[in-house]
Amino acid sequence: MAEPSSAPSRIRKPGPEYAVAAFFDLDKTIIASSSALAFSKPLLKEGLINRRAALRSAYAQLVFSLAGADENKTERLRAEVSALCAGWDVAQVSAIVRETLHDVVDPLVYAEAAELIARHREDGHDVIVLSATGEEVVAPVAEMLGATRSVATRMQIVDGRYSGEVDFYCYGANKAVAAKQLAATHGYDLAECFAYTDSSTDIPLLEVVGHPHAVNPDKLLRREALDRGWPILAFDRPMSLRSRIPTRSAGMVALGVGAVAAGATWYGLNRRRRSR
Repeated sequence: MAEPSSAPSRIRKPGPEYAVAAFFDLDKTIIASSSALAFSKPLLKEGLINRRAALRSAYAQLVFSLAGADENKTERLRAEVSALCAGWDVAQVSAIVRETLHDVVDPLVYAEAAELIARHREDGHDVIVLSATGEEVVAPVAEMLGATRSVATRMQIVDGRYSGEVDFYCYGANKAVAAKQLAATHGYDLAECFAYTDSSTDIPLLEVVGHPHAVNPDKLLRREALDRGWPILAFDRPMSLRSRIPTRSAGMVALGVGAVAAGATWYGLNRRRRSR
C-alpha cells in the first residue's frame, strides 16, 4: 500500500498534443473549514439565522471533520440550505459576497493549496475549482486564487429571486460529470489531469483523472487512497490570500445557491442602510 505523503507528486508540463487541468475541491481542500460555516457569525449577528441554526451548523461541521461528509449528511444540509435561501434577492446576494469575501474566507486558505495552484499555473495547467458550495461563493474564491474557471452548485432563479430549487448540484458523481464536460469543451486529456479533494464522495472525480490526490482525507477516502496507491497530502497551514496572491477584480461574481452568501448579502445592505 502507498504511504501518506506531505508533498504532491511531480507535476508534468503539458505538450502540444493535449491540455491539462487540475481540479480542486474547495472546503477542507483549499480552505480549512466549511465555506458555509465561515459566514455563520454575521448571519447570526444580523438575525438571519437564529442561535439554534448557528449551533446546528457548527455541530454539522464538527461531525463532518470527524467522520467525513457522507452522502446522506451532505444531501440533508443541501436541502436545508436550499429551503433557507428560497425567496432571497439574487442582486443582494451578489453585493455582499463582493464586500465580505476577503475578510471572511481569506484567512482560511491553506498555504499548501495556494502554492500547489501556483505551481500548476506555472506549468501551463488550467486550474478548476469544483464545489458543492454555491456559485456566488465559489466563483470569487476561484478568481482570488487565480483559477482558470470554476463549477459550483447553481440555484434556480425566478424573477430575480432564489426559488429554493437547484438547477445543478455540483456534488459526488456530478463533479465527475462536470470534469468530463469541461474536458470535452476545452480539450483536456483526463488521463493527464489532476484532482485534489478531502472527501470520499468525490471518488468518482478522482477515478476519471490520471493523477488523483487525497488531501486531508476522511476515513473512507484515506483507506481508498492507500488501497489504490493515490498520493495523500497533508495541508495544515491556513494563510491569507492577500499576503501571497494578487487580487483580481471581484466584480464578476456568479450567482447561485448558498446560505452563506445569501444571508451575508442582507447583512451588508442592512449595515449600509444603518450607516446612512
